[in-house]
Amino acid sequence: MILKLSLHSYFTVLRMIKSNGGLLNPEDLNKTIMNPDPSPDQIKTNDYVERTRRMHRNEIENGLPFLACGLLFVLTNPSLLLAQVFFYGYVAARLLHFTAYAAAMAHEVRAAFFTIGSVITIVMAVMVLVAAI
Repeated sequence: MILKLSLHSYFTVLRMIKSNGGLLNPEDLNKTIMNPDPSPDQIKTNDYVERTRRMHRNEIENGLPFLACGLLFVLTNPSLLLAQVFFYGYVAARLLHFTAYAAAMAHEVRAAFFTIGSVITIVMAVMVLVAAI
């Protein structure tokens, strides 16, 4: 999940290069080797690039709590099977969420995969709290 989170930035850059747009800052319009023919249109909102930024933000909002909770969960010494169900289930849900988001599928599809990952994190958090009490 850390690797997936880290690669989101490069996914955004690839989309910026492919669309020759989606730049964020005025200084990004300076003439450089990577941008030999800058245009003011390059900093206009580009939904193709913004979609990846929203995906990255979503990954940060969900991935970081899962990683922290997963570490605490492992410290409670759960059964191997339960840990595998939670961890593999979360990863599968997030990969399916990524696919649905990248393909611009209906909100309900994304929401279903989001919910699976979110519920797994919440259940683990509750189990960590119970173990701490």
